[in-house]
Amino acid sequence: MAGIKGLVALSFSGALGLTFLLLGCALKNFGVYWPLFVLVFHILSPIPNLIARRHVDDTESTSACRDLAYFLTTGIVVSAYGLPIVLARKSIILWGACGLVMAGNCVIFLTILGFFLIFGGGDDFSWEQW
Repeated sequence: MAGIKGLVALSFSGALGLTFLLLGCALKNFGVYWPLFVLVFHILSPIPNLIARRHVDDTESTSACRDLAYFLTTGIVVSAYGLPIVLARKSIILWGACGLVMAGNCVIFLTILGFFLIFGGGDDFSWEQW
């Protein structure tokens, strides 16, 4: 079972990523809240892997369900990076805001990956341990 230090580190990194995202929206020079739509991608990104873990037998070396989940997750993550770039290219947001949103994306997606590596590795994992 993962320790409290891992949970605190993940909480801190998640808060840091959200701070970058909010700074990209709320600073006086930027002032446009369109980049907050990236939060939809942050919420959707772990869902395919969670579904695949429930339906895939771990004894198989390859699985079409797991590969589809990886593909969908990759598409969601790429979309989260693409949205701020498209908004900046169309001059809806400034490039500085795009940079802050990209930094927030990196931190938040690494936090999600860290959660799965720390808390999702064992077979005895359940949500009831909280």
